[in-house]
Amino acid sequence: MTVNELATYAPVVAVTIAAVFAVIGAVWLGRYIAADSMMRASMRQAVRVRRGWKRLAQMAGLSVTDKMPTALASLTTTDTDKPPKPRVLTPVLKVKPDRFGLLVRANCLPKVGLEEFQKAARFLADAWRCTRVSVQPDGPGRVLIRGVRVDPLITATEHVPSGKPPKKLTTWNLGLDEYAQDVAVDLAEVPGVTVAGLPGYGKSSLINRFICDCAPSPAIQFAVADGKVTSSRVGDYADLADRLFAFVGSDLEEGNKLFQRLVDLREARTLAMKDVLKTKDMWHVGATAAWPLVVLIMDEAHTYFRDYKGSDPKTKKLAALAAENARLVENLVKMGRSVGILVILTSQKTTGDAIPTFIRDVCPVGLSFAQKTAEASVAALGEAIRDWPDANPIHLQDPAYVGVAVMQHQGRPGFIRIRTPFVAEADAVRITTETAHLTRDPAELLNAQLPGGDLRRIRLTKPASDDGTSEAA
Repeated sequence: MTVNELATYAPVVAVTIAAVFAVIGAVWLGRYIAADSMMRASMRQAVRVRRGWKRLAQMAGLSVTDKMPTALASLTTTDTDKPPKPRVLTPVLKVKPDRFGLLVRANCLPKVGLEEFQKAARFLADAWRCTRVSVQPDGPGRVLIRGVRVDPLITATEHVPSGKPPKKLTTWNLGLDEYAQDVAVDLAEVPGVTVAGLPGYGKSSLINRFICDCAPSPAIQFAVADGKVTSSRVGDYADLADRLFAFVGSDLEEGNKLFQRLVDLREARTLAMKDVLKTKDMWHVGATAAWPLVVLIMDEAHTYFRDYKGSDPKTKKLAALAAENARLVENLVKMGRSVGILVILTSQKTTGDAIPTFIRDVCPVGLSFAQKTAEASVAALGEAIRDWPDANPIHLQDPAYVGVAVMQHQGRPGFIRIRTPFVAEADAVRITTETAHLTRDPAELLNAQLPGGDLRRIRLTKPASDDGTSEAA
């Protein structure tokens, strides 16, 4: 094909290229118009990042000079010509905006790898006008750069429960971290969770979301012991009462009856599990509607463990009940995991005088909202929090941080701060109304699966003794 023939196609090629760019521009403009104000700001930010990247990369030390000429340059250069100029190579970026900022993926180059990107993070934050920037590996030879323009920790968020069963029952979605990334905890094989923090900073709201998200599944049943109220008609769980198979207030005797009831269930499940589930660990088969995950939520748990001092009969009785409550809850936390019982304890502080250490230290997952003292932070999160002062919850004592919690990173060292969302009362009522029919007593469900349908029968026989015989209880 001659040059003249090629020239005849030039207008067609130009029009085609212009049409492609016009379509791309129209799509971008449509998305921009449809977006909210936060998303629009991030889209404009993404355009600036792409446009100024080559210059910024060189100034931030994220480029390399390639002195080796390309194959084409080698073929077209003669001995009398000047040698080709060295090429300056910069990583290729793929920029994706969201409401909080940018998600950037980049390839690495020789001498420009993960470490170099991490060292340059503070320069990128300034140039991109971000509150903070993090750099993490994104597979071999690639990095993931997260830049947040708006601080997620001080941006209040609201969660609207879908009313649909969760895809994975044991995934507890907590909220967004300081880089606006979703944070979740896997509750499978977890015997207990502790949640600490000052009053009014988000403990009950966190639990409220957990119940609302899981309530549409028949494979989970809830019991609540709320140490702040005397009746299920008031307090943080009033809107969810119809989805609870059991509820007690601050009365120690009522709490004792509930804890004993759950210990009896734990013992019965232990004896029946091998015959009913054909396994020694419920998590090998997962929770079902017939054998649901049982979650005991103890709000202001210290109410039930208080160390009463005094010699009068009433005080002695309360002290005995508190000691018995501690023994029963210890039984649930230490022995309930394999049969599908989870205990979530919330308290203003989780020091040993509030929650006995023989209970607290068995709980592998711990979160803390704002705290007043370093002692309370260490009790809630462990000694390691001393090595991460920026994440210490004593820095969350500000109205802007209501709903922000700290927990240990799962899978890597350190701690993360999480913005937990608010669930409106109207949504909680809606979920309860839609899912109330799913509420079942786990003991009755187990009873229906036993020979003869008698739960008492399985508890009337003790395990075999050393000589192989069984004894009547």
